[in-house]
Amino acid sequence: MTLEGREAAGPPRATLLPTANGSGPSQELEGHWPEIPERSPCVAGVIPVIYYSILLGLGLPVNLLTTVALTRLATRTRKPSYYYLLALTASDIVTQVVIVFVGFLLQGAVLARQVPQAVVRSANILEFAANHASVWIAVLLTVDRYSALCHPLHHRATSSPGRTRRAIATVLGAALLTGIPFYWWLDVWRDAEPPSMLDEVLKWAHCLTVYFIPCGVFLVTNSAIVCRLRRKSQSGLRPHVGKSTAILLGVTTLFALLWAPRIFVMLYHLYVAPVHRDWRVHLALDVANMAAMLNTAVNFGLYCFVSKTFRATIREVVHDAHLPCTLGSRPEGTVVDPALKPPGLPKGAER
Repeated sequence: MTLEGREAAGPPRATLLPTANGSGPSQELEGHWPEIPERSPCVAGVIPVIYYSILLGLGLPVNLLTTVALTRLATRTRKPSYYYLLALTASDIVTQVVIVFVGFLLQGAVLARQVPQAVVRSANILEFAANHASVWIAVLLTVDRYSALCHPLHHRATSSPGRTRRAIATVLGAALLTGIPFYWWLDVWRDAEPPSMLDEVLKWAHCLTVYFIPCGVFLVTNSAIVCRLRRKSQSGLRPHVGKSTAILLGVTTLFALLWAPRIFVMLYHLYVAPVHRDWRVHLALDVANMAAMLNTAVNFGLYCFVSKTFRATIREVVHDAHLPCTLGSRPEGTVVDPALKPPGLPKGAER
């Protein structure tokens, strides 16, 4: 996903660059787009820059802390769900670095889009690959939880850390490959002409790959999980909703809610009114992009809310990081008592 709000607000230039598909500036607008002569203004102003700076400043350290905690949990328990959550967090970190920092803040706010076109398009590959990886690792987590709850015997027989790592590596490789066609992605801010066939295919591929297909999988598998738990409740058994299942439902629900505005605005741009010439669609896409990027930073709060084990591991990580600083600040020659003392003999028993 490219954050298209990077260059939006300036006055129109004297000449327009040709589009990626060979359409020139002399071609008249036609089809379903209305003719509006001026470029849409950036109503949001500097708010996106402030928002993404705060998101990066808070979200990146939080995701790094989450990575350390999940690494410890995965090493101790060897549960597939922790490996999937670890890969999901790593994908969120890549998304924050590539899209928020490099794409929006560095290219857009600092360099003012004065970047060679080949560099921008190469960055598109990494941006879309990071999005695809994050979404489809969540799909793997969903399928794993469905298998564990609805087919427990098969899950126990086939589940292993090695198999989980291979599945994650396959998804990461596929995400990188599926990001390559988006080298030719045309930012909606440059769509001065009605979209060509290539533009329309890429935008539909984006919507299908990162939202419609994954949300279809989430809907089917989560519905099966909920129905299974309801049947247990109706049969008199107390349904046990594990922490992994609760986290899964939370992660997939947040993703569907936070990404829905971007997908809606993208399709509205294609078939109703262009972002390039309608300030209302322009503003809507700015807000939709901010909501979609929030998805990379909210999982930490969800994990802390649901899992007592995760909270304890976070406290342990923070304590271990704080202890060397505390020891380093003591004067030389100071003896630190051990945290656990060996049990001693009672008084009068030393004989």
